[in-house]
Amino acid sequence: MVNVSSNSLLSDGLHLADRLIELRRDLHCYPELSFEEQRTSSIVASYLQSLGLSVRTNVGGYGVVADLHGETSGPVIALRADMDALSIEEETDLIFKSRVPGRMHACGHDAHTAILLGAAELLCNRREQLRGTVRLLFQSAEEINAGAKAMVEEGVLHGVKEIYGLHNLPTLSAGKLATRFGPMMGSVDRLEIVIEGKGGHGAIPDQAIDPIVAASAVVLGLQTAVSREISPFEPAVVTIGSFQGGEMNNVIPQRVRLTGTVRTFSPEVQRTIADKIERLVRLIAEGYRCTANVAYIAQVPVLMNDEQCLQAANQSIASLIGSDNLVEAAPTLAGEDFSVYLERIPGSFIWLGSGPKERSAAAYGLHHPKFEIDESCIPLGASVLASIAMDRLSSLY
Repeated sequence: MVNVSSNSLLSDGLHLADRLIELRRDLHCYPELSFEEQRTSSIVASYLQSLGLSVRTNVGGYGVVADLHGETSGPVIALRADMDALSIEEETDLIFKSRVPGRMHACGHDAHTAILLGAAELLCNRREQLRGTVRLLFQSAEEINAGAKAMVEEGVLHGVKEIYGLHNLPTLSAGKLATRFGPMMGSVDRLEIVIEGKGGHGAIPDQAIDPIVAASAVVLGLQTAVSREISPFEPAVVTIGSFQGGEMNNVIPQRVRLTGTVRTFSPEVQRTIADKIERLVRLIAEGYRCTANVAYIAQVPVLMNDEQCLQAANQSIASLIGSDNLVEAAPTLAGEDFSVYLERIPGSFIWLGSGPKERSAAAYGLHHPKFEIDESCIPLGASVLASIAMDRLSSLY
């Protein structure tokens, strides 16, 4: 049973639109990389303090945490937003484009920050209706899959019953949201490989041991870890993203360094694939008379939405904007460290449409230098998070 006035929440969210959009544009002008979000966190803390909230700063990096207590004691529901930007040179024509060379909010975390601040204000204005506490988590370093772990290590989930979060999606039109039961986003692990050979002259290859040839074979051979050692019904991806070796055209280098990423929807595949990769890399390198050192770095688990929490979130969203605007999300092997929270407590993650409302309009994807959002998603996102928090506190009371 929804115990809040959805129309009122949506209307009040729209009244905040201009202020939240202005805030988002300011953050967009001054993007900060992971674990460098000093200015952003200061703005967040000041905004929360203006609402009468006590804040904790420098949590898990530059994270900010605040508890919003209702007039009635009860359970704790957490809402989370990420704040960091990317090392991308912005190529938009926006009047508020990044003023920091080589940095850009190309994933929309500036909008996420504004959205959660808006949700905080909507909830503060309804304290008398809150039957418990809403914990607001503004997180550092999502882009490097480190912020959530750092926040958890500092106890931000202590006493929390459930957690909810969202991410904008430019391929979904603004005004719509998407959710999915079960696995929604992939696990993320990092792969670091060093192939060691014997350097020498490019014209006398028989007196050297060429690590570039060995590393090339490793790149191709790694695909068999997916195609021949994992069930075809278990989606997985192994991608080598960097290949560094040598500096001169006539020199065989001593070593080659590779880095890559491994993604899957299966916790079991994530647990077992490391041994498969290490064995393949080592044996392929040995076949070319080289040695290999493999570092497999587990980062974040599969993002698994809790069924009960997602069903409740869907009900809140449908009450707010109508079920016609709620669609099923397609699974993606892109990762999100919100999964670190979901590994510990129930909750759910939601896609918030941020793309053009006209079907004919093209949208640049996340992490693109021309990435933009339809800013009408900001007040809607704030209303959605506030609605979910209020409804869940009422249900769990």
